[in-house]
Amino acid sequence: QVQLVESGGGLVQPGGSLRLSCAASGFSFRSYNMGWGRQAPGKQRELVAHITSGATRYADSVKDRFTISRDNAKNTVYLQMDNLKPEDTAVYYCVVPGLNSWGQGTQVVVSS
Repeated sequence: QVQLVESGGGLVQPGGSLRLSCAASGFSFRSYNMGWGRQAPGKQRELVAHITSGATRYADSVKDRFTISRDNAKNTVYLQMDNLKPEDTAVYYCVVPGLNSWGQGTQVVVSS
């Protein structure tokens, strides 16, 4: 079955950076688009970054600050988050949109 294991979350000050990783298994990783979503307290889940075999797109709220990438040899997708803001505080999830599958999530807290 699909397994998505996120890591790399934590507490960071505003303006800081974090790099999230997602180790995927149970499906043909290179054949699927991948994404990162998040859910902030009291808000709905949203997809913030998406990657195909080569193209990427981002939600307006994270554009120019977040970078999604993938390593098909390692079955891993990454999210580099720079210039973090308090409103980026959320649980971040690895997503396989084509399989409607979300991981267990990793908490990111941006606070001074």
